[in-house]
Amino acid sequence: MYPVRNSVKAIIIRDNQLLCIRKQDAEGFYYVLPGGGQERHENFVQTVQRECLEELGVSIKVNQLKYIREYIGLNHEFKQDVHQVEFMFDCELLGEPDLTKATNQDPGQSGLEWILLDEHSQARIYPKVLLERLINQYDECYWGDIN
Repeated sequence: MYPVRNSVKAIIIRDNQLLCIRKQDAEGFYYVLPGGGQERHENFVQTVQRECLEELGVSIKVNQLKYIREYIGLNHEFKQDVHQVEFMFDCELLGEPDLTKATNQDPGQSGLEWILLDEHSQARIYPKVLLERLINQYDECYWGDIN
């Protein structure tokens, strides 16, 4: 049994496109927001700044907290032992992503991709409701336990 884990994510939108980490599994490519686990003695801003340097190779400006979601593995198809709380912040790039400067990419990370904010997108993005809620400017901060 693992303790509840805080994870901090960056929502980076430019030209109506969302910057995502591209990963691959048996079903093909899927996409997640840049960011990751909070380390001891870090605040959320420090966490997402460090994670973006590690995964994107670029510094970011962290703006407002936008969304919070939980992932309780027992209720979903992945990682039964995990209970994670994700804090998603609106962020801005302070340069261009450069994977040659990314110091600690995620396991399975195969690149970066700008995903068009389009309700007809076929991209497999987690959390599954992310694109829809960004497109529709969903204003409730807390999403509950979703995948």
